[in-house]
This record gives sequence, structure tokens and C-alpha cells, in this order.
Amino acid sequence: MRHLIDPLDFTLEETNDILDFADRIGQNRSAYAHIADGKKLATLFYEPSTRTRLSFESAMLSLGGQTLGFAGAEQSSATKGETVADTARVISCYADIIAMRHPKEGAPLRASMYATVPVINAGDGGHNHPSQTLIDLLTIRQRKGRLDHLTVGFCGDLKFGRTVHSLVNSLVRYPGNQFYFISPEELRVPGYLIDDTLKPSQTPYHEVTSLEETLPKLDVLYMTRVQKERFFNEEDYIRLKGTYILTREKLQAAKPDMPVLHPLPRVDEITADVDNDSRAAYFQQVQNGVYIRMALIASLLGLEDPLTGKKVLPC
Repeated sequence: MRHLIDPLDFTLEETNDILDFADRIGQNRSAYAHIADGKKLATLFYEPSTRTRLSFESAMLSLGGQTLGFAGAEQSSATKGETVADTARVISCYADIIAMRHPKEGAPLRASMYATVPVINAGDGGHNHPSQTLIDLLTIRQRKGRLDHLTVGFCGDLKFGRTVHSLVNSLVRYPGNQFYFISPEELRVPGYLIDDTLKPSQTPYHEVTSLEETLPKLDVLYMTRVQKERFFNEEDYIRLKGTYILTREKLQAAKPDMPVLHPLPRVDEITADVDNDSRAAYFQQVQNGVYIRMALIASLLGLEDPLTGKKVLPC
């Protein structure tokens, strides 16, 4: 039995295999419409979510399976004091696979230690969001044709942005990549990401404050919102939330094939006039979310790909 708690739970080869699987699904969804008949996915979301929860549910329904779960801690027995470990044990009796989002870092990992079914981390605090990472990798690969030798800019909340942390951890495994981290001083990438990931891998990186000056250098731009829910002081949030705003005018300085990614939801960090630019890739990310999560669910359940007759992940 395999879980997905951290993007590095999959080898580089397995990661590429999942991306290939998601591409096949996207090109021929009807072939996968019944491979999970009779299977159930439990979505345990202790934090609010629109895209991630509905994407997981859409993915399972698209595979022929069923879904159950809750969309807020107040709807669960956590309000009565039930532990994550006990919840995992209980839900394992009801479902074949679990997707969990939790505000506490490490909660999905703990659930995987007690569950008797596969667990997918759907986001834990400011730590990891591995399924979003696979979506981002797929979208970059579709737009750029590769995942190596890229100059990638990350802009906005790099301190609390779990999507940024997860994507950096994955992209350093591909040769020739370098990063620009564009943020105010208060929202710089955490020290552990530099010390544990960037320096050991000898990946070039630059910490800068100007989006406008950095744009022409980038092959990929990854925008993030300043996350109000991660702040203890509302005054700090208000002061920082409008620091970086990408407009159609600013985008003129970027390369004509530089995709703009964003994990969504956005607030005001990308203006609506960017949406019609061919470089806007964030709604493509949303669509890829269904394909990636279909591929993950099928792979972790040990189902065969009907187009190849093989399982994607080794048990």
C-alpha cells in the first residue's frame, strides 16, 4: 500500500509516469470511466476548499467511483475531540482511499500511519500540497515541453505558500533549473527550504523584490496570493496583500511563451485583463487537476491503466 504525503514519496521515474498517465487520461477520458467502479473516496477536509475538494470528487466520479466525506472540521467528530489517528481508523472502514486537508502540518502523515487504505495529502498547513505539485509539473511540461533547464520565478507569499515549497522540492530533481524568489522581506522563502533543499542540490537561486525587473528573465512565473488565514496580525496582512499585482501591461516585459501559473484562488494579484493572454495557464491547471487526481487515485488503488494494461505504481 502506498500513500502520497510528500511530493518526494514518488521517485522521479514514478512522478514522470504519473504525469504520462494523466496526459493519457486527458486525451481519452471515456476509456477510464469505469475503472474504479465500486470504489469509494473519502474527502476529509478540515479546512475550506473549493477546487481541491471538488477536483478530487470529480476525479473519483469520472473513474466510476463514489465519494463521501466532510468539508469543514465543524462537520466532523474533531469537534468532539476525536484524534486524526482514530478518524483514519474509522474512515478506513468506509472508504477505499482518503484525501485529507488539514491546517496542522503533519496531520495527513499521522493519518497514513493508522489508516488501512491509501492516504493522499490534500494540503497540510504551510507544509505540502503534493497533488497540486503534480498539477503544476504537468502544466509546465505541457506549456514548455520539458521540466529541466528552466528559470522559474515564484512571486508573492513564499513563506506560507505550501504549493511553492512542494514545487521547489520537485523541480530541483530535474537538471539545470534555477529559481527567482520574488517577495517582500516578511514573506521570503523559509530558511529550511534553502538549507535542506536548494543548497544540498546546488540549485542556483536569487531572492529579489522586484517583479518588473525579474519578468524578462523567466521561463515560467508562479504567482501566489498573500494568505490571510496564515496571518496572526490582520494589519500585517492588509499591509502586504497588494505588494505584487500582475497586469497585462506588466506582462508585456515577459517572454511570449512564459506561462503564468497560480494555484488559485486569486484575490487581486492577477488582474482580470491577464486572463485572455495566451500565457495565462491557471485555468489549464484547474482542468489538469482532475486528470492528475484521476491518475493518483487509480495508481494508489493499484488499478490497471486500460490503455497500457499495466499498473503505474509498484505496490
